[in-house]
Amino acid sequence: MGLLLAGVALGPSGLHTLPKAAPVAEFFAEIGVLLLMFFAGLEIDLSQFRRTGVRSLAFGCLTFSIPLAVGAGVGLLSGYGLLAAVLIGSLMASHTLLGFPIVQRMKLVTDEAVAVTIGGTIFTDLASLLVLAVCLPIHTAGFSASVFAVQIGELVVFVLLVFFGLRAVGPWLIKRIGESKEQQVTLVLLIIALAGFGAEAINLEPIIGAFLAGLAINQSLSHSETKEHLEFLGNTLFLPMFFVSIGFLIDVELFLQTIRDDLWLVLGIVGGLIAAKFVAARLTQRLFGYSRTQGYLIWSLSLPQVAATLAATIVAFQTKNAAGTRLIDEPVINTVLVLVVITSILGPMLTEYFGRQRLAEQDAAASAAATLPQTVGPIVVTVSDPVASA
Repeated sequence: MGLLLAGVALGPSGLHTLPKAAPVAEFFAEIGVLLLMFFAGLEIDLSQFRRTGVRSLAFGCLTFSIPLAVGAGVGLLSGYGLLAAVLIGSLMASHTLLGFPIVQRMKLVTDEAVAVTIGGTIFTDLASLLVLAVCLPIHTAGFSASVFAVQIGELVVFVLLVFFGLRAVGPWLIKRIGESKEQQVTLVLLIIALAGFGAEAINLEPIIGAFLAGLAINQSLSHSETKEHLEFLGNTLFLPMFFVSIGFLIDVELFLQTIRDDLWLVLGIVGGLIAAKFVAARLTQRLFGYSRTQGYLIWSLSLPQVAATLAATIVAFQTKNAAGTRLIDEPVINTVLVLVVITSILGPMLTEYFGRQRLAEQDAAASAAATLPQTVGPIVVTVSDPVASA
């Protein structure tokens, strides 16, 4: 939030210290968004996803499809075309695990409801990016059944090639390059760049390639010094510039005007997302027999909209067709920023609250299990003792 506000203050809407399209700032921001999506893929625990695969997939389908339908409905009712409305829905369908450090600190990561939520992130982020990948070429070049079929085919081949190819070759390359941290960091940056260029070659956005690269080599970099160096590099230089550059795009007057004139759009997207994620969490809770607190914990973890949402929003905003019309306009991007602010604050706060409730539930269950043998024990001994029976 501080970086976004810094971008507003330094950009065209504030002191005008930096222009909206500064070349150096754009370069750093482009690397920042690639690293942001790479880190999003890097943080997903695939081994945990395999343990809860079916349930994670079921939750992922629910928490993706319900917000997608709600967002598309809000977009259509607000006067946007079908393509823009579907894209708005896809922006609401993903989520960012901002509350993960909280459940990690509370040692709740092994709780099945939390594990299912983490696993569902793979489906929601990837599906949202795939919707973006389909919508962009349709907007720029128009819809053609043959072109659409080719695009889907290329998409499937690219996903399988990057994920399974890098998953097989990545660890071998990292081992072959030796213990030099500088060379390992260079190699990982090269992998991100190649995945991004590969995505661009088939008219996809580079962020899709970066996300898949992070997903493919996350186990190779897990708890390694190379990962720490990359995160240091990204968190101190490129990611801050990405968030500052988003602040450059915010027109304060238009931002306030959007809240005033497009209040129903803001309320529809923000309120619709909160309600849709809640419904998906409750259905998951009932479907798998979790406690009410676990259902609330699933909801709070799947609420924040940051990484994939911001990255896809910026890409969609910058995409124009032959007539120069953007895929989404400034009222939508301003509404998404409102959504990011509210969910980034609300999600972690609720995760902290419901996480403590879940710990209390676990302690109560452990206490009940510990006292049960002491109650039953004397009765069993008395009945089964032959001396007492005589």
